[in-house]
Amino acid sequence: MSETDIRVVVLATLKSIAPEVEEATLRADRPLRRQVDLDSIDWLHFLTQLHEKLKVEIPEADYARLVTLDDLVTYLARARKPS
Repeated sequence: MSETDIRVVVLATLKSIAPEVEEATLRADRPLRRQVDLDSIDWLHFLTQLHEKLKVEIPEADYARLVTLDDLVTYLARARKPS
């Protein structure tokens, strides 16, 4: 799965949690939670759905690294690559 495909899944998942999000206004290099006003429960739900959809383990220790849309896509792309 390419980074473009992963980005599509991430954005679709985000919209399932926050349907008011307009993709065109999102900045890939800015804190995502702040842009879409997700509280900690919504953020956890978002990460859990990404785990389920992409079959990628996201340890709680890594949550702090997942700040921007670019961070998420890069992290998930690397996590999906076979070792």
